[in-house]
Amino acid sequence: MYSTGEFVQEMLVLYSIAILGFIVRKTGILNENTNDVLTQLILYITLPALILFSLDIPFSVTIIKEFLWLISMSVYILGISIFLAMWMKRRSRLPEKQNSVYEGLIIFGNQGFIGYAVCFILLGEQGIVYLTMFNLCYLILVWTYGIYLFNKSKETLSWKNTFLNPGFLSTLIGLIIFLLPVSWPNMVSKGLESVGKMTIPLSMMMIGSLLANIKYNDFFLLMKNSYLWKMALTKLLFIPLLLLPFAAVYVPFPLLVIAVLVSGMPSAPTISLYSQKYGADTHFASLGVLLTTLLCIITIPFLYIIVNLINS
Repeated sequence: MYSTGEFVQEMLVLYSIAILGFIVRKTGILNENTNDVLTQLILYITLPALILFSLDIPFSVTIIKEFLWLISMSVYILGISIFLAMWMKRRSRLPEKQNSVYEGLIIFGNQGFIGYAVCFILLGEQGIVYLTMFNLCYLILVWTYGIYLFNKSKETLSWKNTFLNPGFLSTLIGLIIFLLPVSWPNMVSKGLESVGKMTIPLSMMMIGSLLANIKYNDFFLLMKNSYLWKMALTKLLFIPLLLLPFAAVYVPFPLLVIAVLVSGMPSAPTISLYSQKYGADTHFASLGVLLTTLLCIITIPFLYIIVNLINS
């Protein structure tokens, strides 16, 4: 596990890749369709490969216990996030088209892109294993409750989308490989490793490219919108810090730090996609994703410092 200084240095490497993505988008090397292409490439190819490679590990009772801790913390923090999101929405005076967006921005984080990048620099393949298990409940929730927030009773939920998406399928296959006394052939394993490790630089370049699409007027809108700032502070700091009591029940430090950092990821771009699909306020969603993505540059290292202090 890194010291605080070493972790900040590793985060600066990730930020430098994001800056590169920002530059190549601004200079026109990457066009306006870049984010869609990178998203599809990561979600359907590189991230599933990374999950399949990382879960190809020997079975042990210790890992099962770690999985149970991670799933317990995931259920706990998702439950709290849903409660807080509902409470904050009721206390707000937002237009109808922003209510569901506001809840979604608080509950769902960018765990598939920035989350995997942070966990990989922190613990390597082991970090990916931990995050994959921590994300299991999240993947189900984002394809069910996430859609319900925007959809309500307009149409029935698609269970096909819930369980046949790349993230869930690769996790399920990886768990089967983990539980059975089998392993990927060496050639397949090397291929999965090579493709999977592309996830980290591609994810950060996509974040940089996303930020390059910001218009100057958006900054003024962000500064004036108190609801977005309340959402951002809740999502990035308050919610992840609610996991700290788990330190009192002797949760292993690597598991706790992964859970805290991942729970403090910026709001998921998926919320913008749902907003567009179901007729909610897409611009409000984009501003929320933008604000939390910018602030996480500061809040992620801050959370790591806090968890380190608790552990020392």
